[in-house]
Amino acid sequence: MGRVHWASEVFNCSAPDTGNMETIERFGTEEQKREWLEPLLAGETRSAFSMTEPDVASSDATNIQTEIRRDGDEYVINGRKWFTSGAAHKACDILIVMGKTDPDNPERHKQQSMILVPKDTPGVTILRDLPVFGWTEAPHGHAEVTYENVRVPATNILLGEGRGFEIAQGRLGPGRIHHYMRIIGQAEVALEKMCRRLSSRVARGKVLADDGVWRERIAESRIMIDQSRLLTLHAAEKMDKSGNKEARKEIAMIKVAGPVMLGKIIDWAIQAHGGGGVTDDFGLSYQYARSRVMRLADGPDEVHRNQIARLELSAYRQFRPPDKQR
Repeated sequence: MGRVHWASEVFNCSAPDTGNMETIERFGTEEQKREWLEPLLAGETRSAFSMTEPDVASSDATNIQTEIRRDGDEYVINGRKWFTSGAAHKACDILIVMGKTDPDNPERHKQQSMILVPKDTPGVTILRDLPVFGWTEAPHGHAEVTYENVRVPATNILLGEGRGFEIAQGRLGPGRIHHYMRIIGQAEVALEKMCRRLSSRVARGKVLADDGVWRERIAESRIMIDQSRLLTLHAAEKMDKSGNKEARKEIAMIKVAGPVMLGKIIDWAIQAHGGGGVTDDFGLSYQYARSRVMRLADGPDEVHRNQIARLELSAYRQFRPPDKQR
């Protein structure tokens, strides 16, 4: 499915629906599941995930400022989001919104909550579908959305107030591994395009595929793809056997390795196609734009590298001075 960018929607396992379905299944009430999960599982509707904000550094989700305020039997939501993937889809019916219900809580990770917001609720406005390197991610898009005095029933809260980070940790692991399985397919496509092009073009009296530089790049591409595939399978196995929390280092590793690998191979494939590589004719420019986005989606590389290092260093805490144990 990763070979064709729209295939996952055909099989109803595309982003952000997979993560949203797992979120509602794991953390939703029976009523929430009947109303929102069952139509998603049946492929009758689509959904969106609304977390990132343009006015703060959302790589640290404690910065998120959208207000979710209790008012009797309702919550009132005010804020501005972007990269709300899925919101522009005409079949999108429900958004999972992350915001602050308790901004004064001294425990910063207890300030946030997630809540279900029907897309047609008064006050929800889709401002635009954000272009990415000039492309729009049809059909689901990356929407900029405002919430202005949006009122939803208090029963729409997921798991309870202050549980937003707990939900996010449960959601992002499975969502990320879906992304990186698809990255493997896209890398295979880029390598195939590169090999076909090099095998069919002659320059300076010889087939380009016989050039040592290109053979080195082809070999390196195969090595990187298979390394990433095995790393992804290892993360998936650990998630199955030990759970998402125990597999967080392996998930972070594929989050970093996969997009970097894909971007490098697509870049070589573009080079192999010469000027044609940067046009729309071969699909490589679109692949390149999508691959670059993945180094930011679900958190930037820097955040995940920091987490990997922190988890790796945790085995060496005994070597640190007592007042430097963090």
